Amino acid sequence: MTTTTATDTPLVELRDAGKRYGNIIALRDVSLKVAAGEVMCVLGDNGAGKSTLIKIIAGLHQNTDGEYLVEGKPVKFDSPRQALDHGIATVYQDLAVAPLMPVWRNFFLGSEKTRGFGPFRRLDVDFMKKTAKQELLDMGIDLRDVDQPIGTLSGGERQCVAIARAVYFGAKVLILDEPTAALGVKQSGVVLKYIVQARDRGLGVIFISHNPHHAYPVGDRFLLLKRGQSIGYHEKEDITLEELTGLMAGGAELEQLVHELRASGADTESVRTIRDEIADDTSAGVGHVPVTEGVQTIPPEERKQAE
Repeated sequence: MTTTTATDTPLVELRDAGKRYGNIIALRDVSLKVAAGEVMCVLGDNGAGKSTLIKIIAGLHQNTDGEYLVEGKPVKFDSPRQALDHGIATVYQDLAVAPLMPVWRNFFLGSEKTRGFGPFRRLDVDFMKKTAKQELLDMGIDLRDVDQPIGTLSGGERQCVAIARAVYFGAKVLILDEPTAALGVKQSGVVLKYIVQARDRGLGVIFISHNPHHAYPVGDRFLLLKRGQSIGYHEKEDITLEELTGLMAGGAELEQLVHELRASGADTESVRTIRDEIADDTSAGVGHVPVTEGVQTIPPEERKQAE
């Protein structure tokens, strides 16, 4: 598959964007850009400001500071519908699907195709079934029956249906809100594959995640958020997975924790043991972050003797 080359003009760009709710600053001085054929990854823990950022780009809220540009032009969206009209589609974590409805009904949910006129207007079921099946095939999803309830699909397959739906209805920029958060290893891999396919079809993808091991293989740029502020903005060639994981894990904070535990008389050797066990467990997928370099721990027996 041939990768689409990103254009010079970003599809979406934020310049020093911020959001205030009265005296509460939810987001401050955040910049990012995503062009066609790129995956922009936004990483951060809970409360980092990822949801606020999504709401600004998706048109649910307006930024109170900075600039928001779409294809180089400043915009102020009053609703998600306006953002969608500009080709910006958001796939939220809950997917907004009706589990008991068939796949094809969910694919066209809210945008059903009809035929006939006046009192003779009815749903064009054949068209919607054929279109849904073909669009899913184009994304690499081969469903035996698009009449099956979407609730019978795996979490990864439901995510992919939502992605294919956004692509079909003309999305230029696809915002994915934690698409792998509630999925197993295999299903997460399936979703990551379809993110790459969306990128290769020329879409700009904004991938929101708290897992650098999911973001790094597919990402072209990485924005790290913490408490509503950017703590790093990196091109892929400028940062390794281990460095990205270290920034996400907060190595400096863990180092401070070790010192605080030592000051309180706690056995910091257990902290090192837990960290090393996690690092050695490849299934945990968090990588090794050295947090106790240069810290001399006192064995419990020697400490008791000293006391």
